[in-house]
Amino acid sequence: MKKNVGNADRWIRIILGIAIVAAGLYFKSWWGLIGVVLLGTALVRTCPLFMIFGISSRKNP
Repeated sequence: MKKNVGNADRWIRIILGIAIVAAGLYFKSWWGLIGVVLLGTALVRTCPLFMIFGISSRKNP
């Protein structure tokens, strides 16, 4: 798959992902799974929604 997540976007996804997972665990909610999705897209550096809309946050796509 083509990478379409840039460095700044990646770090934002990592920080938000960790925060959402932590909140999900604290409040015992399934909403924490959204954080897992953010962490997954940050680690793989590919966002399926970006692919659908033709968006890329990388400087050199």
